[in-house]
Amino acid sequence: MKSLPPALQTHLDDGTTTLAWCWRITRGDGVTFGFTDHDRVLSFDGTAFEPESGLTASEVRSGSDLSVDAQEAEGVLSSDRITETDILDGRWDNAAVELWRVNWQDPTQRVLLRRGAIGQIRRGRVAFVAEVRSLAHLLGQAVGRTFQAQCDAALGDARCGVDLEGAAFKGSGTVAQVIRSRVMLAEGLTGFAPGWFTHGWLEWVSGANAGRRAEIALHEVSEGLAILTLLEEPVRPISEGDGFTIRAGCDKRIGTCAARFGNAVNFRGFPTIPGQDSVLRYATRDGGHDGGVL
Repeated sequence: MKSLPPALQTHLDDGTTTLAWCWRITRGDGVTFGFTDHDRVLSFDGTAFEPESGLTASEVRSGSDLSVDAQEAEGVLSSDRITETDILDGRWDNAAVELWRVNWQDPTQRVLLRRGAIGQIRRGRVAFVAEVRSLAHLLGQAVGRTFQAQCDAALGDARCGVDLEGAAFKGSGTVAQVIRSRVMLAEGLTGFAPGWFTHGWLEWVSGANAGRRAEIALHEVSEGLAILTLLEEPVRPISEGDGFTIRAGCDKRIGTCAARFGNAVNFRGFPTIPGQDSVLRYATRDGGHDGGVL
């Protein structure tokens, strides 16, 4: 049971209330926003909650078990604080949310109803709907390792140990030609063999996408130029002359780990674990599948 501040409780007991919803949202990049469904700015705790921001709330749903409670916030894309490109960029993904019920005549009378995070965002032509999940969603995250043949470490992290800042695994390039929305010819990568950057990533250092990262699905070479295919289409178009830094990729196999990175000692997979094909094996007379130890 939530305890209300005495002044707010007195206001509620009066029968005629002046209440508004306020959302404080802190994105992963540290930027904080305040929104309210009231028609004027409300301020408290160092945050100005802006009206006419395009946010309206559904009812708050709560349960007594550990299931994830959720609320939906609807908004329009015409707001200069919530843009379509920022949503597509993922800047609002898993942003921390505080939901307040406030007496707009006296914002000192307020109560924090819940904390949560931005979940699924459904986007239309002129509006969006963001799911606000309760903190119980953290209990649904997988914890622990997965037993699989491939490595479960991220290339370059502490468990992997490969230094991606080394000259052998890092390069700089420039877009020479845009072939399609996510396929481009790049200059400056002539010293790297085809496939070196497949499954890697690049970070744009200039152009409309500056500061953003993109995963690389395929790295090919043709007539001295690298052909890079991005895994996803960038939110903003790529242009000739855009600069980037790029880092090597790994397909998570023990052979690649040993040959390309010389890092088999830190391989975090189980390459000898039996696969599904072992279940389908049967005895034959050709010397194999004789039922012996694999």
